[in-house]
Amino acid sequence: MDTDIISVSGDSEGKVEPHVQFINTDDPFPESPDAPLEDQQLTVRAVLVGCILGGIIAASNIYLGLKTGWTFGSSLFGAILGFAILKPLSRSAPTFLGGGYFGPKENNVCQSAATSAGSLGLLFTSGFPAAYQLGLLSVHPKDDFGRLITFTICCAFFGLSFTQPLRKFYILKLKLVFPSGVAAAYTIQSLHVGKNAEATARKKTKALIYAFIFAILLRVVSEYAPGLLWDWHVFYALNRIGWSSAIAAESWGWIWEWTPAFIGVGMLTGINASYSFLGGSFLAWAVLGPIIVAKGIAFGSVANKSIPGYVNYMSMSLADPVNHPSPRYWMLWPGTLMLLCASFAEVGCNWKSLYAGMRSACGTLLRRFSKDNIEDDSVDPVPEHERVPFWAWSSLLVVSTIITCVVMNVQFGENVGITLLAIFFSFLFSFIGCESAGRTNIDPVTSIGNASQLVFGGLGRGQNYAVKRGELLNLLSGMLTLGNVVCSDTEYLLMLRLAAHMIGDLKTTHLLRASPKAVFVAQLFGAVVSIFVSAGLYVVFSTAYPCINDLNHTTCAFPTPDVQSWRAVAVAVSSSTLPIPPSSGYAAIALGLTAVMSVVAKYTVVPPKYHDFIPNFNAIGIGFIMNVCTYPLAMFFGSTLAFFWRRMFFNNYQMYCFAVAAGFLAGEGLGGIVNAIFTIAGISGATHGTSVGCPGGVYCG
Repeated sequence: MDTDIISVSGDSEGKVEPHVQFINTDDPFPESPDAPLEDQQLTVRAVLVGCILGGIIAASNIYLGLKTGWTFGSSLFGAILGFAILKPLSRSAPTFLGGGYFGPKENNVCQSAATSAGSLGLLFTSGFPAAYQLGLLSVHPKDDFGRLITFTICCAFFGLSFTQPLRKFYILKLKLVFPSGVAAAYTIQSLHVGKNAEATARKKTKALIYAFIFAILLRVVSEYAPGLLWDWHVFYALNRIGWSSAIAAESWGWIWEWTPAFIGVGMLTGINASYSFLGGSFLAWAVLGPIIVAKGIAFGSVANKSIPGYVNYMSMSLADPVNHPSPRYWMLWPGTLMLLCASFAEVGCNWKSLYAGMRSACGTLLRRFSKDNIEDDSVDPVPEHERVPFWAWSSLLVVSTIITCVVMNVQFGENVGITLLAIFFSFLFSFIGCESAGRTNIDPVTSIGNASQLVFGGLGRGQNYAVKRGELLNLLSGMLTLGNVVCSDTEYLLMLRLAAHMIGDLKTTHLLRASPKAVFVAQLFGAVVSIFVSAGLYVVFSTAYPCINDLNHTTCAFPTPDVQSWRAVAVAVSSSTLPIPPSSGYAAIALGLTAVMSVVAKYTVVPPKYHDFIPNFNAIGIGFIMNVCTYPLAMFFGSTLAFFWRRMFFNNYQMYCFAVAAGFLAGEGLGGIVNAIFTIAGISGATHGTSVGCPGGVYCG
């Protein structure tokens, strides 16, 4: 997302020519002299509506995370739809039923509760499915529901503690941008302040709701005719009319998919990330893939005997991964190493600010307990009574640590020392997440999780754990670290995560002059909701689609690319020898070094105004791990559409782009939940739909 043009005010009917506006991202917005005083920011109505909207985003994140390995934040969705619900209620209902003035600060509380309530889905789209695929837990997730809940509790509250000492450094001192936090602040401001605020609010709300409903309907209806309404198998169709060699492109996954969510992602993230993503997919699945198959380095299997040349290259069988890998398994290692190298190169190039951040966070504790007067040189514009007191976040940290140690030891048999080390790493990695999200709007959560797996894999070997136990504890420790980092900073995630969760919310809070204490309490309630909603939705999806957790299924509606990365790393670090094909390892090293050199060049040689032209190796790595090419194509389409929309109709773009994209994201995920319920009920498209347009007449929903 381009932070120099984030602005959501103005009339879409105006005649202003497209231009770049440099906006304030550092200092709080000036108080409007006409705005009523907001005595009550933390209200039951704001928290309740925010948690409900966050639950919708949690559903979306489970669905999209299992589909693509990415999850998305809910700040824009919560801000706009929260306004659409609460503003009319504030005017029409009596005070005891939720009536009364609804302003931007309370809107921020609603949005923050939504963000927190939708934040933990990533756990169930990465480590847990990997554990089930490896047979490390019970046969069915519903049999482990209690353990899923308690483990999620362990991850839910650390981040709320971590963000408080980090707030002063990253927001008040370094003044990092946190683009999605800024976008949410400007969106909320435009809904409440200005002579055209009511007209703007109506337009944005209608755009979001229409996009939301459209995405739900398309996702549900298309399940009954996926080959016509959802996936367009263009190369299979060309094969049917006589171009026999076109079936090769179909085999490699080059399919057009009408996915509103990823069109919306492309609209939000811009062309650098989406073009890099498509470039990585093209390099992997149109260049390297055919080469390694032709050279006999990787191997496919017949996908459909009735279609000559139709091959399945996407198996993740570990029967003989070194000597007989599938292209998908071969690509996994270069993709993962590019993610790790690019992320940690970013950290290395920004080590000074990270070091200063750690000193600042530790300084908070030193000032609290030191007898000497240690001066704090940062100026906090928030009144003392609206700040989160030290006792609140520190006691939450202590209680969470104790509960986590007990749960991990009693339910999973993990040593208390290893658990404490995982908590310590989660604190260190939270600096990486904040730094990356604050500067680039990308949070490398997959890389962070995989890196922690490598660390704890080494510790597991030192403890001489059995292979299966080592794999389980490796996944749990990695998720514990990841879960804490997710709660402390991401909004997305995703590669292409769309802004930092909690720190991003505090950026919004800072700009709106809202109360950090009110946001802290709202996030606590949201975290509680997220625990039960995320775990419950994972059980629903895994019941409807057993292939998520069972590798014996040859096809699956959910490719689970992030799961494959976690599973592969867990197997690799727990095995006596690395199960990596030598050629894949060499390619991984070469591409990893290329990623490092690219990042270093960006910070040392390339002028900042040209940074958008430097390939994003995080996105390229995801393109290698992703085994389908539909999502990068959709993102490419969305970002290109937004680029020309912005160039040709700038005011209209400002008015509607964020709202439409947020509606697309949330709508498709909720449509996926409806489809999962229909599948469990036996009325899904797989039972009653048509296979017209699908390869070989086999249902492709």
